[in-house]
This record gives sequence, structure tokens and C-alpha cells, in this order.
Amino acid sequence: MKELNICHLYPDILNLYGDRGNIIAFRRRLEWRGITARIDEIPLGVPLDAGRYDLFFIGGGQDFEQQLLLKDLSCGKSTAIIDAIESGKTFLCICAGYQLMGKYYKPWDSAEINYIGALDLHTVGQAKRMIGDYMFVCDPSDGGSRVVGFENHSGKTYLGKDVRPLGKVLSGHGNNGEDQTEGARYKNVFCSYGHGSLLPKNPALCDHILTTALCAKYGDLELPPLNDHFETAANTYMQSRF
Repeated sequence: MKELNICHLYPDILNLYGDRGNIIAFRRRLEWRGITARIDEIPLGVPLDAGRYDLFFIGGGQDFEQQLLLKDLSCGKSTAIIDAIESGKTFLCICAGYQLMGKYYKPWDSAEINYIGALDLHTVGQAKRMIGDYMFVCDPSDGGSRVVGFENHSGKTYLGKDVRPLGKVLSGHGNNGEDQTEGARYKNVFCSYGHGSLLPKNPALCDHILTTALCAKYGDLELPPLNDHFETAANTYMQSRF
């Protein structure tokens, strides 16, 4: 029987707007297909043995919570995360988790803060927040599905040359409200500003992430389809609001 070992990093600190629902979506969509999901929560202060896991999830939080994590990350977790990414492990990082993957964050009213530096991107804060429902279309290489979610961030994220967007904004702000990009992709890392939680009403994206993790572990495979009537209805309803 196939299985995925899933690591939920900082569930005690980074869990805004129901981000834990992404873990539930991972578990259910695996179990409905007869695939075992083994999930460990790694909170603040607990060492990370990254080699044990196939899929990592990091949720969202406010600027204050991000700063709480810096000391913990510096005690070996940053290096473990970078090594896991470079070895091809799959990550989903939402909002604050997304920003932490970058090189630095410059708040609008204080000094620059160095982050993990796993991805070639950086974030610049502003006084005015970018808030509301939004929609983007994934890059064709990531399935091309239309994704709906909720964003609430003051940081504007800019991608470097080694990172490509997850998708193109159709409505809302996305990474920075300037270049119509949303999220980031590097190796098997998926980043997004989508809260809400993101995956339950975007089953195509969820399955694409799961397939990425399973293929990295077992080689090429296809997930059998599920009856996504309710998930698709939720997605379609949100699209209709735009």
C-alpha cells in the first residue's frame, strides 16, 4: 500500500483562516484513494527530522508570529528545510509560510529581517493591506486550473530569476498587485497567498500537489479521479462572484 508521510510545520503558530483545512484535504483525498496519510505536527521548539517526510505544509500567520519563529528556524530547521527542498521534497507554503521561504522581509515601518533564503524571492511590507477574495489561473505546467481563495497580506512579494509564478491573477492582488503574478514555484515547492483554506475548493490543485509528492517517492503515477461534485460547486460559485 502506498503512503505519504506529511509534516505540518508550526501548527501552533501558523494557522490563519482555517489553513489546517489543507492538511485535512490532503488526508481525505489520499484516503479516499486507498493511500495512507501519516501526519506529524512539528510545533515551535520540536526538532525537525526532514528526511522522514514526503510532503510539508507551512501555513499563514501575522508579522509578529513570523518573528517568533526566527530563533527556532536558526536552530537547524532552516538548513533542514533547504536540504529537503533541494532533494526534491514537496512543500505547500501559504502566506507567512510563503514569505519565510524567501531571502528577506522588509516591514514598512522597521528594519529588514533575514528569512530562510530557500527561494529566490523577497517581500516588502506596506501600510495598506491587500485583502479580499481573489482568483488566479495556474500555469499550464501546474494543470491550468482556476483557483479561488482569500488573501490578506501587507507584504508585496517579488520573484527572482530562479523562481516562476504559480499562476496569473484574474481578480485580486496576488504577489504584489503590480505584475499579475500569484505564488511561486521552485523544484517541488508550491507557494500561494491563498487562505480560506485553499485546497478544499480547489481539488485540481490539491491533486497536482499530491501527485508531485507521490511521483517523487514512487515514480510516475496518476491518481484515480474522485467525485468532486461539492468541491467543484464551491469553486464554481466563487468564480461566479467575480
